[in-house]
Amino acid sequence: MKTFYDIQQLLKRYGMIVYTGSRLGDLELMEDEVQELYDMKILEKEDYLVARMILRNEINKERDKNE
Repeated sequence: MKTFYDIQQLLKRYGMIVYTGSRLGDLELMEDEVQELYDMKILEKEDYLVARMILRNEINKERDKNE
């Protein structure tokens, strides 16, 4: 897992398609979904950490862009 797209595909594999109309909203919701998958022991720790890092970077970029 290396990109935002990879995270979208991971969530899609578990039946989760995230689209709220707001990129920042999508990113935050995806972060919550990844957390839930990890809490349910579906995601391995390494995959979880990588996904969180990618999403955090994207969230920070989006917030900086909106300022």
